[in-house]
This record gives sequence, structure tokens and C-alpha cells, in this order.
Amino acid sequence: MTLNSSTKPQTRTTAYSMVILVFLFFIFGLVSWVNTILIPYFKITCELSRVQSYLVTFAFYIAYLVMAIPSSVLLNRVGYKKGMMLGLWCMALGAFLFVPAAYWRMYQIFLAGLFLLGIGLAILQSAANPYVTIIGPRESAAKRFSIVGTGNKLAGIIANLIFAAVVIRESDKVLMKQIEEGLYSGQALDTALDTLVRGVIVPYLILSIILFVSGTIVRYSVLPELDAKELNKGAEDGLEPKKSILQYPALILGVIAMFFHIGTQMISLATIIDYAGTMGLGLEGPAQNFPSFTMTFTFFGYLLGIILIPKYLNQRVALFICATLNLVLSLLLIFVSGNVKILGMNTDVSIWFLVLMGLPNALLYAGIWPLAINGLGRLTNLGSSLLVMALCGSAVFPLVFGYLVEFNMSSSTTAFHAMKSAYLILVPCFAYIIWYAGRGYKINVWHKRN
Repeated sequence: MTLNSSTKPQTRTTAYSMVILVFLFFIFGLVSWVNTILIPYFKITCELSRVQSYLVTFAFYIAYLVMAIPSSVLLNRVGYKKGMMLGLWCMALGAFLFVPAAYWRMYQIFLAGLFLLGIGLAILQSAANPYVTIIGPRESAAKRFSIVGTGNKLAGIIANLIFAAVVIRESDKVLMKQIEEGLYSGQALDTALDTLVRGVIVPYLILSIILFVSGTIVRYSVLPELDAKELNKGAEDGLEPKKSILQYPALILGVIAMFFHIGTQMISLATIIDYAGTMGLGLEGPAQNFPSFTMTFTFFGYLLGIILIPKYLNQRVALFICATLNLVLSLLLIFVSGNVKILGMNTDVSIWFLVLMGLPNALLYAGIWPLAINGLGRLTNLGSSLLVMALCGSAVFPLVFGYLVEFNMSSSTTAFHAMKSAYLILVPCFAYIIWYAGRGYKINVWHKRN
């Protein structure tokens, strides 16, 4: 009876905690995935080159590299709940910077706001991921990541639709098309661009308020406070404890796998509107919906993870299968062409292989994370921070992709073929993740001792 009475409150607290975590991951998605439409939006309104427009993702995700380890120190000092509050408040300040940035149409202030949003998210990711990992059995961690991932990707599905509906009004669509056709110049062009970019002021002001209030709510919620010392204690799977985090090959190799996964995922999302543009579909038209199509498949991928893991499918096997599917889809994207009409849009079939990558992408993150931190014991917190740092792949890969496209364009090829060839960057990344799921995660020492 005593057991039951103590178990019920604990179960209830766990359920409430999962609800809060789903909400937090929804916030992650709402803020993160709108970047996919901010890229072409800023490209027009701030008159940027393709590479300059990809600085949107660079400014946002490079914060993970800068802030991941400091955020671990912060969480150890102030606690996880207070740390998450500070992270949300930092994001609120970043969103608020969009107001003066839009008023003066200063791209540099936009980038500063995006960097602050990224810093806040780095703190939140450093706190939230350990919660998801330790709130239940390790073998079902991928299932819990799938559950919170549905919140993340649901936000991704609606973020672009909301942004397009609220910021890009019907009159703005006409104006964007006229600007792209070169009908404005001089002062008239500046006035038109000012009109367009100021559409972000009210939405981001509201987002700033929501983030600030959310931080206060999380701070005083029922989410249990994590003790950093307790979190990082524990046996290291029977292995001799190691002094340095670099002595754990499975973690370091997992960080590389995470870097490749996050980078390739961002390429598939951040470039798809541009790729649609090479087929004659503009931002003012149906091209704006492609990121949401991809996110919808990712959402269904998470649902499959919830159903299949761990009851029917081991999370490592799921990682191997999903990475293999992505490798196949990337090869089809590069080497298969042909006109198709889907959902009323005439496109090259290759763009739909890019959309379909959303499905297997869903379980890569959930598969890599628990394999990488397994057996770290007292170094779990630092290992988690390194994995969060790997999220800067979203900053690096779109820029590399942009340079590859411009290099291909210099050889007088079309924009379509330049982008299609640049997607070759996906192939070695997925091949590496396949290797990690099959072999890399089992490596315990860098070399065998004689």
C-alpha cells in the first residue's frame, strides 16, 4: 500500500514533466524551424546573396557551439529549472531585437537577435535533453525523444504556415513578386522593402512576451529539479572510470554523427524553398509550404517511433534503418529527375525525395543521443554538452552548401543543376551515421593495449 501511494504521485509527476517537456520542445520548434522561411524572406527584404541569407542559420546555430559548455556550468550553478527560465528570457530578448531590426531594416541586428535566440535554446537543450533521458528507462529513451519530438515537429509544421499567414499577407505577396520582377528601384524600392520587413514586428513582439512568461511558468512548475551531482553519478557499465571525456570514443564519434545529422537535416529544410524556386515556384506562392511538408513527414516518423520503440524495434536498429533510408533518398535526389505534378504543383521529382527525408530524419537524433552518452557516468553532463555543441552543424552545413552552389554556378550551369549537384554533401554524412549505428557506438577505446 505504501508502495502504491508513493508510486502514484511519482507517476503523476513524470506525466506532468513529460507534458512540460513536450511544451518546451514545441517552443524549440516554433523558434527554430521558422528560420527556413526567414532565409528567403531576408534574402528579399535585406537584398542578400544566397550565402548571406544562409547566415540566418549560422547566427542562430553557432550559439550552440559557443554556449553549450558554458550552459552546463550555468545549470550546475543555478539549477536546471532556473537555468531554463534564464534560457527562455534570453530568447525573449532575442525575439524583441527583431522590433528595432525591422524598424531600421538592419540585418546585423536581426543576426544579433537570432544569436540570442540560439544562446537561449542552447541552455534549454542542455537542460531538457537530460530530463528526457533520465526520466525513464534508458532502453525507451528514443521513445520519449519521439514523444517530445512530436511537439517539436508539430511546431515546425505550423511555424512556417503561421509566419507566412501573419507576416506575408496577400498584399505583400504581390509586392514581393513585383520586387523580384525588378519593377521597383531607388527610393521606391527602399520603401517597398521597409513595408515588407516591418511585418515581423508584431509577431516577434508577441513571441517575446510568450517566451518571457513561459520562463516564469517553467521556473515554478512541477518539473522536478535535477541534482547535477546525482545526474552525473553512476557506474560506467562495468568499465574502468576514465579521467577525460575524450577517452570515450563512442561519445566523440557520436558527436560527429550528431553534427552530420543536424547539418544534413538543416540542409533539407533550409534550402528546399530555394530549390523550389529553381523550378519556378516563388516564396509568394506554394514554395513556402515545402518545409511544412517535410515537417509533416518528420511528425509521422516520430509517431512511428512512439509505436515501435522499444517494443518492436531496438532504437539502434531504428537508427541504422533510418540512416540507410536517408542515404538512398539522397542518391535519388541527386541522380533522378523528371517532371511530376503533385498537389497541383509542377516540379522536378527530386524535390519530393528531399521532402521524404523528413520521415527517417525523425529517429536519427533519438537514436544517436542515448548511444553516445551510454556509460559516461559522472561525465554525463559534459557529454550532453558536447552533443548540444554538435547542433552547430545547422550553422555550418547551409553555408557550405551555399558556397558549393555558387561554385557550381560559376561553371555556367543552371541554378537547378547547381543545387542538385551540391546535395552530394549529404551522401558521406549518411554513410558515416550508418557506420556509427553498426560499429562506431561499440568502440570503447581508441586503440587496443598490448
